[in-house]
Amino acid sequence: MSRPFVLGLTGSIGMGKSATAAMFRARGVPVHDADACVHALYGPGGAAAAAIGAAFPGTLGPDGAVDRAALRNAVLGEPERLRRLESLVHPLVRQARDEFLATHAAAALVVLDVPLLFETGGEVGCDAVAVVTAPAAVQRARVLARPGMTEEAFAQILAKQMPDAEKRRRADYLIETDRGFPHAEAQVDAVIAAARRAG
Repeated sequence: MSRPFVLGLTGSIGMGKSATAAMFRARGVPVHDADACVHALYGPGGAAAAAIGAAFPGTLGPDGAVDRAALRNAVLGEPERLRRLESLVHPLVRQARDEFLATHAAAALVVLDVPLLFETGGEVGCDAVAVVTAPAAVQRARVLARPGMTEEAFAQILAKQMPDAEKRRRADYLIETDRGFPHAEAQVDAVIAAARRAG
């Protein structure tokens, strides 16, 4: 039985991954957004919210959604608590991904948009991986332009992410976002064509 070619899409903060995912969507490719999935799980009535509230008292807001700042404080520097959180959330994320794949079983190509794809070993479930990349100076300028972003917060985020050079080394395809939209779109088109040939 045929199944879709599963393309993992990843890239460090500020590399332009969200804009790149939108390019795939605009070309009719189904995209599963892992961040949006977690956001829904943490939201009011989300499948993870009640379990997180029970495991970590004081982490739910008045609307029943997870208070991300409170949750971050509850697990910061506590590896055991972080593992407990992951044991609650990761199975739900996997379930949502599996439901997405089942829904789009007839598609020629699907994209799994996962920020920490390599860091979590998610590449093993993909047929190929496209890494969204840009020079460090471009990345830095984009991230520090975000509201509320500080040098310290940026450094903490980078520390949790695999270096861009290592991601590029592991990639099957590169999509460079520092040369303007037409260049990135041409690379997306080339990746789609190659994936469809391989599939």
